[in-house]
This record gives sequence, structure tokens and C-alpha cells, in this order.
Amino acid sequence: MPKPKVVVVMPAYNAAKTLRMTYAELPHDVVDLVILVDDGSSDETIRIARELNLDVFVHDRNYGYGANQKTCYKPIEDGTADVVFGSRLLGGDVMKQGMPWWKYLGNRFLTGVENRVFGLNLAEYHTGYRAYSRAAIESVNLAMNSDKFVFDREIVAQFADCGMRIAEVPVPTRYFAQASSCSFVSSCRHGLSILLVVSRYLLHRARLPKQRQFQSLGRRYSIAE
Repeated sequence: MPKPKVVVVMPAYNAAKTLRMTYAELPHDVVDLVILVDDGSSDETIRIARELNLDVFVHDRNYGYGANQKTCYKPIEDGTADVVFGSRLLGGDVMKQGMPWWKYLGNRFLTGVENRVFGLNLAEYHTGYRAYSRAAIESVNLAMNSDKFVFDREIVAQFADCGMRIAEVPVPTRYFAQASSCSFVSSCRHGLSILLVVSRYLLHRARLPKQRQFQSLGRRYSIAE
């Protein structure tokens, strides 16, 4: 069996302060290609990415986190799991590693709701460490998802409806000044948008009405234990 090609896609917006560090920590012995999609940064992100010899795609303006991921996955489109999440909750005491208490409590509450609605048993959903197989990406309707941060929750709902095999691996938690731009207020707004997606998915499963966004475009899978 030929070795699968591993592509790392990095959505970036004003990431000059963290890009070198993030790139250095990639497992370069197994990664075949690193693609950076810049979402209209006004700092040195593009210059640094080119110094690192990354494949760079540049948006003409800031479209949003979800829109950035859509661009990331377009180059990828031309086992044991179809989707893998890197979970901070499996990597030790996240509060001792710097996660604010209010983010931890929000994470625990929303993860409990999402597990119940999606029929999964994940340690967390709110991680940026994600790996998708080509088959997984081609099985869901990315174009119908939001251009904002709630994109991550919508694609999980799509994977759940397709019965994708989802697995988790532990990753460390690192919080510092440049690590996150999400404030308490924006986190609350994001939490409400997640609950809206969950509500829409419940209606979809109850066929009230069934929504095309969550319907599979490809073959069905069973969820990995």
C-alpha cells in the first residue's frame, strides 16, 4: 500500500508572532506539504511564510476563519479514522497549562451538549488541531458552512451525520499573549452560535425540516470507538 500524502493546512491571520514557532513544531519527518492561507493579514505573515518556503495562498481581504479553511481544503481536494482531533483535555490539566477558567467551563458545557446531540463521545470539540482525510472532505458540503469560527462546529455536525470515523489524540495546551485573540465577550457570542448549530442539527435529525447542509455528498462511515 502506498504511503498516504500528509498535507498540513494553516489558516493564518496576522500570525507573524507565532508562525515560525508553529511551523518548527510540525512533525516534518511525516509531513509532505505545508500550505498557508493568509486571510488578509496586515503584518509580516506572508513574508515569513515565504521565507519558510511554504505554499502560500493569499485572500485579497479578511473573509473569516471558516472562509479561510475552505480555501485551505481546496488544494487538498484537486485506516483507522477519517477525522482526527488533537484534544487538549486528553493532554493533562489544561488549567494548570494556562487555559482560563471561563474557557474551561464553557468548553466542558458545550462539549457535553455536542456529545449528546451528535451521538459522539469526544473529550472536546473546540480544538484547532484537526486532521481530515481527503474522503472526509469530499463527503461534506463545505461551501454551505459559515465563513466564521462556527465553521468548525458545522463540519463536525456534517461528519456526525455521515457517520465518519472520528478519533482523538492528546495535545499540550499553551496559552500566552499571542496564542488567542478570542476575548470573553467574543467567546460568549461564539458559544451562542454553537448552540444555534446544535439546534439546527436537532431539527435536521427530526426532519423538521431536513437540511441539505448536513447531508452527505459521499459514502457513509461508522464512528470509531
